[in-house]
Amino acid sequence: MILSDRDIEAALDAGRIVIDPLVDRAVQIQPCSVDLRLGSRFALFRSSATPFVDPELDDPDALTEIVEVNEGQQFVLHPGEFVLGSTVERVAVPEDLLAKVDGRSSLGRLAILIHATAGFIDPGFRGTITLELSNVGRLPVALRPGMRICQISFETLSSPAERPYGDARRSSKYQDQTGPTPSRIRRDQR
Repeated sequence: MILSDRDIEAALDAGRIVIDPLVDRAVQIQPCSVDLRLGSRFALFRSSATPFVDPELDDPDALTEIVEVNEGQQFVLHPGEFVLGSTVERVAVPEDLLAKVDGRSSLGRLAILIHATAGFIDPGFRGTITLELSNVGRLPVALRPGMRICQISFETLSSPAERPYGDARRSSKYQDQTGPTPSRIRRDQR
């Protein structure tokens, strides 16, 4: 079951769900989701210096460079380009809920996708959400830090997760991440 706005508000008030900072509840809380804002840092892939990526061998941090966009400035996402961004807000999901991040329709209509596959936020996750931004259109699109970029919704689980994200028995590579975080696939348990 997806939480409604009233259930999201109650969970926020009780501290069960954390979205910090949540600067304008009246604008950001939608009927069954919360709009999150775009951060000011972007991780760009150094494609000219790397012929290909080997997920098991390459250090993803060495393949990217961080670009900081100042307040009032814009980041232009060109057609066919893929970059990592992140939300301004830090999110914490309780052990009996899962969260899903999706793009906003208004940006989708401009051909901006906010995730390639990582729209699922596990129970127990804490941190900012890394966005996999791509422009599938034919025109460049200006993205501004602080703009509402995506929406997060919450669903109840049949029971609380036995080993939630962040549990010591699991490899939680992205727990407490801040800013755009490159792939940590090399840390996968085999």
